[in-house]
Amino acid sequence: MSSSEYTFKLVQVCLPEPSKLVVMCDKRKRQCVCLCQVYKSCLDGLLPNYQAFYRVCSRLTKHQSTLLSGQDKQLLVALAGMDVSVPHVAVVSLAVCCRALKLCKVPAAVLHAFDDIRLKPASQVVLGLPEHILAAHAQPSPNPVQLQMTTPFPVTLPECALPADFKKQHGLLAKPHKHLVHRAVLAQHMGEFKSFSTSPFQLNRKGIAHSSRTWQNSEKHVYLFLGYCHHYQQVSQPTLQLFLSSPLIAQFVSFHIAAGHSQLYIRNFLSCAKCVLRWWQSKPGGNHPSFVEGLEWLQTLGLQVADQLPRPSKDPKGLADIGKWMCAADLVHTIHGAEQQSQAQMQQQGVTVETSRDMHDAALAAMIFSHLPPVRLSCIRSLVGPAYLGPCLHHDCKEPSCEGNRLSIMSESPLLMRISLPHHKNARKWGKAVIEFDVPSDLAQLLHTYLGAPRKALLEHHLLIGDACPYVFMDMHGRGFVAAAVLTLYRQKWLVSRGGVPMNPSMCRQVFVDERQSDSATAGPSNQGAAMVMGHSVKQWDKWYDMQYHPRLAQNAVEGMQSWRAAMLQSHTLAAPDLTLSTALHCGHVLVSDSEESQYQSCCSDSDSDIDIELD
Repeated sequence: MSSSEYTFKLVQVCLPEPSKLVVMCDKRKRQCVCLCQVYKSCLDGLLPNYQAFYRVCSRLTKHQSTLLSGQDKQLLVALAGMDVSVPHVAVVSLAVCCRALKLCKVPAAVLHAFDDIRLKPASQVVLGLPEHILAAHAQPSPNPVQLQMTTPFPVTLPECALPADFKKQHGLLAKPHKHLVHRAVLAQHMGEFKSFSTSPFQLNRKGIAHSSRTWQNSEKHVYLFLGYCHHYQQVSQPTLQLFLSSPLIAQFVSFHIAAGHSQLYIRNFLSCAKCVLRWWQSKPGGNHPSFVEGLEWLQTLGLQVADQLPRPSKDPKGLADIGKWMCAADLVHTIHGAEQQSQAQMQQQGVTVETSRDMHDAALAAMIFSHLPPVRLSCIRSLVGPAYLGPCLHHDCKEPSCEGNRLSIMSESPLLMRISLPHHKNARKWGKAVIEFDVPSDLAQLLHTYLGAPRKALLEHHLLIGDACPYVFMDMHGRGFVAAAVLTLYRQKWLVSRGGVPMNPSMCRQVFVDERQSDSATAGPSNQGAAMVMGHSVKQWDKWYDMQYHPRLAQNAVEGMQSWRAAMLQSHTLAAPDLTLSTALHCGHVLVSDSEESQYQSCCSDSDSDIDIELD
């Protein structure tokens, strides 16, 4: 197709995704030019590197690019499939495009195509760019007509080495790619998938509804996978349809292995992938046999990942060598010193922001360890104060009368405080049984002091008047520790400032169980009661928390064998039988008789029955 000034040629190529490009040449074929959209409102759908491509082109040409109009523009818009409302279309020279693409770090395939055209302007060279550059308003279908997985399924994982531009934060929630989350198709997919996963009654879904915490983990794995496809596989339009590609999933698992991630992390992603496939399977047209094969393939992959990537064994000595472990006595001593220091400073200096923060940190540390069996951090983060009278703040709570995880003051004189935890990890398994107990007097006094003037000073310092923050404990900005990672970092920095090591606060549970299960354990709470407060059972101590369970049992068994051996020797000496040796006259066999009255027995070596008995 031609116009008065240019020759147009539409080419179709296949890169990581279907692409097309309109190559324009002047009639004398002296110069090759390519399309560049300059209308800024059309750039919202472009990737960041192609937005940079537009800016670099504008800078290199000093805004002197050639604008198309009339028949040239109409032909170009029609061939490219662009929106007819695009008011301005410009062309720039190929040399400028090559320089701009190199500066913007676009995929290598694009650079090679441009180089070929630049070196051979008269040849029929195919040049490929992602389709959304030429059709910014085109969006993939949220509900494809044909739903099936990519076949055949990979029979082994591809080899993968970490790329040179490897970044730990490669997910779509990272700042460079966060705008992609709000794309129409992906937002629609995530909304439908969330409704499918979290609805209380979804009869075409396997299993029960996801809790808010489980959904957050699933959402995290989805965005990490899509971010990998976008950043490392050059997929411009990341949607949940990418989970239908088994080669992409296999490459992502290899990427995890190369990055040194744990098998638990990889298996959680595979579980999330199975949930996405079941969601696709529930849609119209999702009854293709490849979905059944895909679910079995993911199940096999998860089992083999667990077999080939076993969980690394940890022990207190190894953790202490790398600065990730403190024994129970050291932790109790550190926390007790912080309590005494915060109370002394409060009496000497009065209520200030600094002394209030010190008392807050001491109370938080005392709640995590020392006074109580180590309660789950999720329960401590969600603990609301006595002054909060609003509804339950737990996302999954449907009880109208529930008050949430609460710290209550039962009486002022004598001081009696109570902690009630209806929302804990095993609440569903325990039939919604509530973990409830009275706070020890020392800890109750510390909490009562903090909840008075010190907490009010912190809220006023953060411009939160009164009880605007409902939670007992707050971060440096006066907000509750909504994210678990925030509390982890906060506690690690505090422990280092007190002369400790940057130990994860959840590790306090292992420290407590290690001391309670050791042979030198001091007098303390019953194991069953402590496990109840911690939100699990004694059996889980042996399976997950007691890191010396197997070596301690083995050592105790070996030491016990010595007393067993001595007892066996002693019993043999006290009750030795009267044994008499005899030989038969007609054979050389020796027969043993334990009684003088017993007769000597002959051995008929030529008897078939005796031979059979000896063989038996």
